[in-house]
Amino acid sequence: MTVLIHNSDLILTAKQTRLAAMKLAVLSTAAKNEAIEAIANALLSAQDEIIQANIADCKAAQSEGIAKPLYKRLQLDEHKLRDNIAGVKDIGKLSDPVGNIQIHRKLDTGLILKRVSCPLGVLGVIFEARPEAAIQIASLAIKSGNGVILKGGKEAIRSCEAIVKAIKQGLSTTTVDPDAVQLLTTREETLELLKLDKYVDLIIPRGSNSFVQFVQQNTAIPVLGHADGICHLYIDESADMQKAVDITVDAKTHYPAACNAIETLLVHRDIASTFLPQAAEALQKLNVELRGDEATQAILPDVLPATEADWQTEYSDLILSIKIIDSLPEAISHINEYGSKHTDAIVTENIEAAENFLSLVDAAGVYHNCSTRFADGFRYGFGAEVGISTQQIPPRGPVGLEGLVTYKYKMTGNGHVASSYTGEDAKPFMHKDLFQ
Repeated sequence: MTVLIHNSDLILTAKQTRLAAMKLAVLSTAAKNEAIEAIANALLSAQDEIIQANIADCKAAQSEGIAKPLYKRLQLDEHKLRDNIAGVKDIGKLSDPVGNIQIHRKLDTGLILKRVSCPLGVLGVIFEARPEAAIQIASLAIKSGNGVILKGGKEAIRSCEAIVKAIKQGLSTTTVDPDAVQLLTTREETLELLKLDKYVDLIIPRGSNSFVQFVQQNTAIPVLGHADGICHLYIDESADMQKAVDITVDAKTHYPAACNAIETLLVHRDIASTFLPQAAEALQKLNVELRGDEATQAILPDVLPATEADWQTEYSDLILSIKIIDSLPEAISHINEYGSKHTDAIVTENIEAAENFLSLVDAAGVYHNCSTRFADGFRYGFGAEVGISTQQIPPRGPVGLEGLVTYKYKMTGNGHVASSYTGEDAKPFMHKDLFQ
């Protein structure tokens, strides 16, 4: 069963995906859940093939000098694969986001309006390095009734082929058309995909800032995504020292290549001389390179100097920039100027300070006394995520099932005409909400 798509066939493939998505959109919850279970079982059966494909990808990437953060994202071992398969099964347990009646209103006797959730249609998801994204995205697409065209990075091509092959094999045993999930493999196909506004309803790019901007500038299709993951942690003057150290270490080192790892640490001047030596010791034990402003260097003479560029950089590595500030408003101002609207956190025992921070920091995720690493669809209970959105309008933050549906208005009448409700003898609308 081939999963490769050639440029000359891309429009035909997009049409097939759309037709498959139309059939998928009207399937029952039970049918979609059966498909999700079949995907999980197929991935489990193909785990050896997938892992070997990933090993080949990793070897090839190393020989080409892949960047360390990208290499970490590329790796897919047995443990990570089994976690993702468990995540697929969890998606099957989630409520169906399709067919929910959001508004049920009687406009007049016999004239009933409903607003009902429905799939978007066809998703085009372009991602770099991380092959397990194909597993998460395909599963979420099926559960939400959408077709999906996947485009993984060239460094993950073998892994993605093995994964999508297994997914399509799983779907072939169910009522879901395997054409609902497709895979692209070349840069040229990516460019063509961005032109398919007739067949693709939403583009979701996952990658670097420059990559996301490229996608946004080269398509007429709506784009959902985030660019940089420049996350901050602010240690307030009223912070508990142990909490502050533990959260700092976790937020930076638990998975530094992730977009929800912190890149800048802001520390209130009143506690800097107490907190920074403790934090620096814990971080440097884990090989974190520290960069600081002049005030930080006065306390930690061995740290490298931080420049203006550091406040604007997503390291995705064991590097952390530190700045000492004088007040909560200054911390909020710094975050709103340099942050990427992804996730920012405060450590404090002052509830008023925490509330001000959560209200005034402009980000998709704002946390109090916990690590930014919780910004994740799986940890939020979404089963998985197709990506993280830092845009102002919904969906925002980790995008799970709810972000993959839209709605339509359905109206039923009995010969009703609009002219009856205008003019001198206009009938009044009832506008009575009918509760389920």
